[in-house]
Amino acid sequence: MREKPALDYRQHLEVETPEHVVLDYEIAGLGSRTLAAAADWLIVSVLGIVTTVSLGLWRGASSTWLAALLVLVLFLIVWVYFTCFEGLRRGQTPGKRSMGIRVIRDTGHAVTFGDAAARNLLLPVDLFGFLGLFLIAIHPRAKRLGDMVAGTVVVRDHPILVREAPLPVEPSESPGAPELADAEFRLLREFIGRAPELPPEVRARLARGLVLRLAERYPDRPAGDLEFLSTLYQDELGRRRGKFGARGGAGPGRPSRGGVVERLVARKAERWNQFQTMAERVSREGLDALAAAELPDFARRYREVAADLARVRTYGADPPIRARLERLVAAGHGALYRQERRTWPRIWSFIARECPAAIVESRRYVTLAFLTFMLPALGGYALLRDRPELAPELLPDVMLERAEAGVERQQSGLGFVEAEAGDRPILASSIIVNNIRVSFSCFAGGIVFGVGSLVMLAYNGLEIGAFSGHFANAGLLGYLWTFVIGHGVLELFAIWVSGAAGFILGRAIIAPGDLPRRDAVVLAGRQAMRLIGAVIVMLLVAGVIEGFVSASEVPVPVRIGVSGASLLFLVLYLLNGALSSRTTAHR
Repeated sequence: MREKPALDYRQHLEVETPEHVVLDYEIAGLGSRTLAAAADWLIVSVLGIVTTVSLGLWRGASSTWLAALLVLVLFLIVWVYFTCFEGLRRGQTPGKRSMGIRVIRDTGHAVTFGDAAARNLLLPVDLFGFLGLFLIAIHPRAKRLGDMVAGTVVVRDHPILVREAPLPVEPSESPGAPELADAEFRLLREFIGRAPELPPEVRARLARGLVLRLAERYPDRPAGDLEFLSTLYQDELGRRRGKFGARGGAGPGRPSRGGVVERLVARKAERWNQFQTMAERVSREGLDALAAAELPDFARRYREVAADLARVRTYGADPPIRARLERLVAAGHGALYRQERRTWPRIWSFIARECPAAIVESRRYVTLAFLTFMLPALGGYALLRDRPELAPELLPDVMLERAEAGVERQQSGLGFVEAEAGDRPILASSIIVNNIRVSFSCFAGGIVFGVGSLVMLAYNGLEIGAFSGHFANAGLLGYLWTFVIGHGVLELFAIWVSGAAGFILGRAIIAPGDLPRRDAVVLAGRQAMRLIGAVIVMLLVAGVIEGFVSASEVPVPVRIGVSGASLLFLVLYLLNGALSSRTTAHR
C-alpha cells in the first residue's frame, strides 16, 4: 500500500519562469515575520538611542549643521533602515536574514528599491492597531498593506541544501551497476556530506551504525569505519556516473525512477556547485561581477539547472534535492531578469523626469486634492470671520497666544517666527521632517479607500483657513502670510500631490476597472511612488526656504521674490515632466 503524503498546511507561491519551469516558494508565516520584525525594531531602537544621544551632545557644540542633519537622520532612520536593506540587500533586513526569509516581487523577481520604498511607506498604517499582523494572519499570501501596494510577498529562503561530499580526487566513471539501493546511497551521501560538522562521538556512532548495516555485503573492508564509508561512497558515486548508473540499486534488473535521479545528482552535482558559486557572486555584486566571457556561461548554466529541476520533479526526487535546485533556479532567475540597476543617471531621470511627469498625468487627482483642501480652508476662514468667539474652542492655545502677541511684534518690526541664525539649520531640518511625515501620512491614508487622504487634506485646509480667519480678525492676516508666502507655494502643492497619491491608491481599491483588484493596487502604488518622489523634492526645497528665509528677518520684498522663484521652479519642473510624458507617449 502506498503511503499517503503528509498534509502540507503551509502557504505557497508558484511562479513560472520564461523557461517554463515553475518555482515553488514557501510563504513566510506570522511567527517568523514577527520574530524578524522584533529583531529589526530592536536594532532600530538602538540606532535611535545612539542618534538621540549624539544629537544631545552636538546640540551643545557649535556645529548646528551637524545637529540639523541628525534631526533628519532620527526621523528617517526607520524608513531608510527597512527600505535600504530590503531594496539593496536582496530583500533582507538583518532580522529577516536571521529568520531565513526575504521579500520578493509577486513575479518571483528580486525586489527593487522602489518596491521596498512603497512597501515601507505604509508602515505607519500597518503598525496602527497591529493591522499588519492581522492581515498577515488572514491573507492567502500573508500580505500586509505595504505588500499589497508594492506587489511583494515574504518567502522562506529555503535553508535545505543537498550536501555533496567533498572529494579529495574527482571520481571517474566506474564499470558496473550501482551496488547500493537508492535509499542506501542517499543515506551514505547525507552522512559523508554532514560528517565534518558532526561532533566526533556522534560521527563515530553514526558511522558504526552504517557499517553494521552494510557489513554482510562487504566482509573485506578497511579497519576504520570512516575510511570504509568514504571509499565506498567514492566507488558508488563513480558507478552511478557510469553508463549503468540508471539502474536502481543492488542488482535488480530494470532501471528505476530513483536510480535516474541518483545518477543525475551524481553526474551534475559538481556543475550545480559551480553555478551556486557564480550565483552567490552575482547576488552580492550584480551581473557586473562576471567577466564578458562568463556572462553567456552563466546564462547557459542557468538554463541547464532549470532543465535539471524539471527532470528531478518528473522523476520524483527527494525534497532536499528539489529544494536546492529551486533555490539555484530562483537565484539565476532573479539575477538574469532583474530590473536595470539604479545608477546615478537613472536616479536623476527618475527625479527630474518621471516624478513631474507623474504629476502631470495625475492632474485630475491633484485638482481633486486641491479642492478637498481649499473648500474647507475657505469654510474655516469664513466661519472664524463670522463668529470670532469660536476661536478659543477651535484653535490651539499656541496660535491664540501668537495672535495676541502679534500686534506688539508687528509694531516692533518682528515677524511671525524669527529664529537666531545659529538655530536655523535645526529649524529647517525639523520643518522638513514634519512636512514629510504629514505627506507620508496623507498618502498612506489612501489605503482606507481614499478616505484617510480626504480627511487629512480637509482637516489641514480647515485648520489653515481658521488660522487665517482668526488672524484677520486681529488685523494680522498680512503678518501671518508674509511668513507663509516664501515657502507656501511648494509646501502646499506638495501636500496636494500627496493627497492625489492617496486618491490614486483609493481609486484602485474601490474601482479597479478591467484589472484584478490586486494588480490595480500594485500599478496604482507604482504611480503613487513617483508622486511621492516629487513631494520629497518639493518639501526639501520648501523646508530650506522656511528655515532660512521665512524664519529670518528677511524683508517682505525678498520673501515675495523667493516665492516667485519657487513658483518658477515648480512650473519648470512640471513642464519638464510634461515634455517627458509627451516624448514617452510618442515612442
